[in-house]
Amino acid sequence: MEKLKHLIESQQFTPEILFYLFNKADELRLKTQETLKGKIMATLFYEPSTRTRLSFESAMLKLGGQVLSTENAKDFSSSVKGESLHDTSIVVSSYADVIVMRHYEDGAAKKAAEVSKVPIINAGDGKGQHPTQALLDMYTIYRELGRLNNLKVAMVGDLASGRTVRSLSYLLGKFTGNEIILVSPPHLRMKDDVKEYLKKHNTPLREESDINKILPEADIIYMVRTQKERISLEDYKKVEKQKTKLTISSKNFNLIKSDARIMHPLPKVDEIDLPVEVEQNDKRVAYFRQAENGLFIRMAFLDFMLG
Repeated sequence: MEKLKHLIESQQFTPEILFYLFNKADELRLKTQETLKGKIMATLFYEPSTRTRLSFESAMLKLGGQVLSTENAKDFSSSVKGESLHDTSIVVSSYADVIVMRHYEDGAAKKAAEVSKVPIINAGDGKGQHPTQALLDMYTIYRELGRLNNLKVAMVGDLASGRTVRSLSYLLGKFTGNEIILVSPPHLRMKDDVKEYLKKHNTPLREESDINKILPEADIIYMVRTQKERISLEDYKKVEKQKTKLTISSKNFNLIKSDARIMHPLPKVDEIDLPVEVEQNDKRVAYFRQAENGLFIRMAFLDFMLG
C-alpha cells in the first residue's frame, strides 16, 4: 500500500487505506506505540481550532514525537509582517518532519505542498476541505454502525460553507448503496462540484429544506453549524428565520430511528439543543465519541505517514 506524500483532499483515501487506518486506530486505542520517537510535527494554524489542533498534538506526543505549535499564525507569525505562505512553508518544513496546516484560504494546503520539503496535512482550508475530519467521521460511522455502505446520510445546515460535509461526501461516494440527503436553506446549498462527483459515482442525492421530513429515515444525521464567519450578515439573518427547520431539539428528537446516530464536527452552537442527560445517555448521540475518535485515527494516520 503506497503512502501519501501529502494529504490535501479526502479523495486521496482509498477504501484500502481507510480500513488499514481503522484497524491501526483500534490497535492504538488498546495500546500506544512510540513509533514516531525523534520526529517533529509543526502545527501551523491560521484559524482558531480546538479539537483538530489538540488531537493532532496529543496524537504526536502519544506516538513519542514532539510538537512545534502556533495557535493563531494569522496574528502570531511572520504573516503579520507580510510573509507569504510560500516562504513560511519552505522555512517551517526545514524545522519539522510534517506540517499540519489550517488556513482561511481555499487551496492553501495545496500551495504549501508545492514547496514544502516535508508532508503537508490539510487541517482545513477555507470552504475547501478537511480530509482528516472526513477520515474520523468515516471511522465513527464504521464503529457505530459496522458498515460504510447502504447508508442514508442526511447532512444538515450550512452546506455551502461546510468543508467537513464536502470532504465526507467525497468519501461516502466511494462506497456502494449510499444515499445522501442535503438539508439546507436554498441560499446555503451544497456546491455543484460535490453534486457532480456524487452523480458520477452513482450516489443518489436529494435536497430538502426541513429536517423533520428526513429524521425518521436517516441512518446518520450529520449536523453542521451556520458558519457566520464565512457568509454575509444578510445570509445569516435568513438562516435565523428558518432555524427550527434546521435544529434537533427535544421537540423532534423522538423522530430519529433508535439505531440512527447524530454526528457533528463541533463546535455546535444552537443547531442541537438537547438536555445534558440525553447527550450523555442516549446512544443516538455520537458527536462526543466522534471527537474522541479523532485522537486515535490521527495517531494511526501520523504513523502511516511517518512511521
